[in-house]
Amino acid sequence: MSLFPAEMQSKRLRYEQVTPETLDPLELYKHVRAGAPHIEKITRYVTWEPYDHPKQAVEWIQECADSFEAGEGATYALRPREGNRAREFAGIAGIHPDWERRRTSLGTWLRKPFWGRGYSGERAGRVLELAFDRLDLDVVTVSHDPANENSQRAIERYVNRFGGHREGRIRNDTVMNGEPRDSVRYSISREEWRAATER
Repeated sequence: MSLFPAEMQSKRLRYEQVTPETLDPLELYKHVRAGAPHIEKITRYVTWEPYDHPKQAVEWIQECADSFEAGEGATYALRPREGNRAREFAGIAGIHPDWERRRTSLGTWLRKPFWGRGYSGERAGRVLELAFDRLDLDVVTVSHDPANENSQRAIERYVNRFGGHREGRIRNDTVMNGEPRDSVRYSISREEWRAATER
């Protein structure tokens, strides 16, 4: 049995573990390659760059599968459950625990057609449940680039909903395009989450 579930669901989304069997590398590559629709907007504030060739998709998917099996983290392909885009690849959600510190960070990115639908907050609610109920972690953190106003709004909405708070600006916290960048970090504790969800 794995530490992480291979599949999950929330109200509108299905979460499928990223493996070579569940996510076709060419399907992923179509959406993350240089020149793909909206790729510049999607990658503007993330730590990865558009792919130059499909072998990168093959290698990344295998890394995700290996990390899952080793209990180091879980990466899920997000797909709407219903509607005219049902089962379409919408983006990625990840959880990568720091077991010694009993905390994890959340990460996600969505294709532009799926922006503005509340999927980020819905995904956060499901992954918080995984972190606290199944993985028995104490704290979940999430960060965004200071210039990423869309992520800021989405994160603040669900952090407030689940009782968390803004920790502050972390200087030179990440690297993008070879340059150090600040990030703004938030956290939600298990106690805060439980108090918010048991109201």
